[in-house]
Amino acid sequence: MIPAVAPQSLRIVSYNIRKAMGTDRRRDPERIMRIIRSLHADVVVLQEADRRRAPRPSALPLDRVEKATGMRPVPTPSDVSIGWHGNAVLVRPSAKIDRVAHLTLPGVEPRGAMVADLNIGSRQLRVIASHLGLLRPSRKEQLSAMIAHLDACAACPTLIAGDLNEWSQKVGLGRLAKRFTIHAPGKSYHARMPVAFLDRMALDQHLYVRQGGVVETSQTRRASDHLPIWLDVAHR
Repeated sequence: MIPAVAPQSLRIVSYNIRKAMGTDRRRDPERIMRIIRSLHADVVVLQEADRRRAPRPSALPLDRVEKATGMRPVPTPSDVSIGWHGNAVLVRPSAKIDRVAHLTLPGVEPRGAMVADLNIGSRQLRVIASHLGLLRPSRKEQLSAMIAHLDACAACPTLIAGDLNEWSQKVGLGRLAKRFTIHAPGKSYHARMPVAFLDRMALDQHLYVRQGGVVETSQTRRASDHLPIWLDVAHR
């Protein structure tokens, strides 16, 4: 079990759900949604939240997500999925969604990012949901594109979360590290035997971490090939 949310902070979760396909080879959306509900998060960022083939239907049932998780999906251009290039953002029902942008990112593979400007309990937060490419040159291009988008936006406390697909903790994310503090709260991949810090969050200078970790239970080891990560984040 993870601890209660730290005082005066927001709990942010990032979780690559692998289209709800578990390490037991069972596709079980209900299991994923039970895990999400149990984390008591303010914001949940998902990767691989829709299926790969067009029209890319949602990996989680559209008519049950809010009831089963207790969280509301941030809108996407799709009529059949909560995801944009597999990225989805869920927020607690009281959160206000001020603005949403859907970015198409460069690189060898089709990739994108969701940018959600939120107001949660009178605290502003910009969340960027991302799943970077498998190739480092593509990841560098994608980070540059996200940073360029931020440069064109009004200032707002910003957090980037997702499966960054970078195995090294020393190189590969320099473009991000120049502007953000990158947090890898624990090894999240592979769920059955975690060896890599693929899932990370990056916070700008307006935010800091109170506590964080990886959710490793018998359920999360079976539900996906990634474990969920979480941070309790406070505003400066």
